[in-house]
Amino acid sequence: MGGRQILATRRLLTESLHGALPEHERVSAARAVVTELGSPERLLELVAELASGEGDPAGCAGLSYRHVLGFDKLLLVDGGPHHMLRAHLWHPGRGAIGREDIHNHRSPLASHVVRGRLAMELYAPRWDGGIEADRYQESLAEGSADWLLEPAGAARLHLTQVAEYSAGSSYALPAHTLHRAWCATAEPTVTLFLETGGGRRRRTDVFTAAGPHPEAVPKVPLEVDGYLSELDALAELLRRS
Repeated sequence: MGGRQILATRRLLTESLHGALPEHERVSAARAVVTELGSPERLLELVAELASGEGDPAGCAGLSYRHVLGFDKLLLVDGGPHHMLRAHLWHPGRGAIGREDIHNHRSPLASHVVRGRLAMELYAPRWDGGIEADRYQESLAEGSADWLLEPAGAARLHLTQVAEYSAGSSYALPAHTLHRAWCATAEPTVTLFLETGGGRRRRTDVFTAAGPHPEAVPKVPLEVDGYLSELDALAELLRRS
C-alpha cells in the first residue's frame, strides 16, 4: 500500500471527503485538504517516498501524462472514483493565454500553489457581447484515455474574474465553473491538485477561440521509469523552493 506518508495522505483524503457531501461542503473540504498537504515540506516527503518506488508506480504512471493545456500531470494518490491527488508542473511559455481553452471539470476540485505563481480567469455564458467561442463537449473514449471533442455550436462568454495565486495560496471550484489557468512566472510552477470525484459528470464543456479542434486528442501515459524520474525531478525542485 505504501510508506508512512502515502498512508497518512490516503487517510486524510478518506476522512475529509467520505460520504455524500453537498457540493459546497465538498469544495470547502477539498480546499482544506490541499492546503494541509501542499506545504513544501509535507509534499516533498510524499513525493520522495513515491519516487523511491513506494505505492503503486505502475498504476500511477499509467494515469500520468503531459496535458495539452501546457502542464505535466503526475498522479500521486489514486482514490479511484472518490478522489485523485495529483502534482501539476506548469512550464513557463506553455499553455499561454490565447491558446488555452476555457473549460470546466467532471467534479469539484481544489488546488494549492506550492511553488511559483498561477494566473486564472473565470467565465460565465451570456447571450450577447463578450467573447465569441466554439463550444465542444468533451468525454473520454471507451477503451482508452483519449479525449473526445464533439462540436456543440457557437457560444459567447463573459469574463467574470481575474486572479493570481502565489505560493502558499489555494482555491477550489465547483464542477461547472468555467475557467482557464496558466503559469504566471518565468520559473516552473508546482500545484497540488485534488479531483474529488463527488457527483462526477460524464462530459465537460470546452470553449475555444483558437479555431477548430481535432475530434480526438490522445493522452500518452508515462512509462514507470519516466514517472519515477519525473518524481525525482519534482522532489529536487521542491528542495530548492
